[in-house]
Amino acid sequence: MIVTVVAMPQGTIARTDLAEARRRLAATRYLLVDVELPETGPEEGEQLARRLGLGDTDLDWFGRPGEPARADFLGDTVGLVVPVVQDERVTYAHAVAGDRYLVTAHRGPAFLAPEITAHVRRERPRDAVALLFLVLQSALATFRRAAVAALLEVEELEDDMFQQRRPEQVYRLSRLRRRSALLHHSLLPYLQVVDEVITRRMMSPDFPLERQRLAREFQHVARMVLTDIETLQEATRRAFGSYSSLVAGEQNNVINRLAIVSVIFLPLSFLTGFFGMNFAFLTDELESRAVFWLLAIGLQICVLGGAFYVLHRTRIWRRLRDED
Repeated sequence: MIVTVVAMPQGTIARTDLAEARRRLAATRYLLVDVELPETGPEEGEQLARRLGLGDTDLDWFGRPGEPARADFLGDTVGLVVPVVQDERVTYAHAVAGDRYLVTAHRGPAFLAPEITAHVRRERPRDAVALLFLVLQSALATFRRAAVAALLEVEELEDDMFQQRRPEQVYRLSRLRRRSALLHHSLLPYLQVVDEVITRRMMSPDFPLERQRLAREFQHVARMVLTDIETLQEATRRAFGSYSSLVAGEQNNVINRLAIVSVIFLPLSFLTGFFGMNFAFLTDELESRAVFWLLAIGLQICVLGGAFYVLHRTRIWRRLRDED
């Protein structure tokens, strides 16, 4: 377990242990504490809130693995389980914010801490609530970056399909479609529970105007990020439709070629089959060389001429050439 304490608003960083973090949480007016829990191994997140001196029995979930997205308002404290996009997966960071502190816990490397620290040094949030909204905005930014990157990949893939269709493109589209579904499935429940808490707090007459502004800004950004993800989903569906259209077009080309072959060779096959039958009229009456050339060559030339005339009138040649 790695405990990082950031003194606010200066943004100075120090590594410590749980006991020292608990002491500083009780004594310092404004503090950010980040707890990095191991991804595997012995469970160290049990009763993490009590070990840090937060002391609320409703915070037993804090640091516990497998917690779904949540937002709880507990008097002067708010507890959140925030989804964050890290590489190709969605992980969850826990956050507890009061008037004097913000405590975050997560498993694995501190993927938000460097970005948050940079924002803190640049923007200097005045209190822990402003810092909490800064963390929430940073988490939303990971979803936006993932959605935009996937959307650009879908557009490039769609352009490549029109240049040359390849079978592996459909597998890449399937992966991107699953990714868009993962982003939407992870973000939507979180935004719903957070929006309920924010809306309930904003209806309270004692909710400060500055916090109302932060809440409205967060809701606006959240709707924009959700729209980006829905745009990604629509783009993947459109790309699948384009791929299906290309496959259908190629199948139409094959059918057109088969139609041309059928128009040419089906009458010829009928003629050869008909005059290849050994009935008395053919074997006894049609014996001269002139009749042979007339039936064997002349009749087939006439049939070929009729077939090409039909192809020309139906413009099958032209459509096939244009599609190629």
